[in-house]
Amino acid sequence: MEERSVAISAEPIKLEQLLKLAKVANTGGQAKMLIQAGEVLVNGIEERRRGRQLKVGDVFEVKDKVLLRVEAR
Repeated sequence: MEERSVAISAEPIKLEQLLKLAKVANTGGQAKMLIQAGEVLVNGIEERRRGRQLKVGDVFEVKDKVLLRVEAR
């Protein structure tokens, strides 16, 4: 599994926006599909809310593909 960080300039940031910023999803529709399919974990817990607010220090994962840490810019 690939591990990397995503830097944000302001917090909180919505999960859907963060998936696009991290280039995990190319579009909002693609991000929505990943989230609704239960493919995204936030801090180890499955998350199905697109509007979930993430902050610096949170960790999110697209199941078995990529693990990302939210960092301050």
